[in-house]
Amino acid sequence: MELKDFVSQTLTQILDGIKKSQEYAKEKKAAINPSSPSIFGSKATSYLRGDNGGMIQYIDFDVAVTAVEGSETKGGIGIFVGSVGIGTQGKSDSSNTSVSRIKFSIPIAFPTQDN
Repeated sequence: MELKDFVSQTLTQILDGIKKSQEYAKEKKAAINPSSPSIFGSKATSYLRGDNGGMIQYIDFDVAVTAVEGSETKGGIGIFVGSVGIGTQGKSDSSNTSVSRIKFSIPIAFPTQDN
């Protein structure tokens, strides 16, 4: 998986999860990321707000990026997420692998919910 796809899918799933949770919260007479800052008291006025009125928060990423080069593999860079495969193969290749970590934050104003 490429880094851009991982970041895109992660943010998309977070936003979809928030919207789904907001629908459930509305049924229960609750609010997730309410549009009214008064619900947080006077502290909410000191936070930055996005165009949609939601408080700007940060999604922090800490990703391991792996580059593999070898005689039988294509060179490239990717990230590995999800399950780890265990098993044996009848092929032996020489390869060089380097792993780097990337840490970054993305500011986001989550969708707001009327309360």
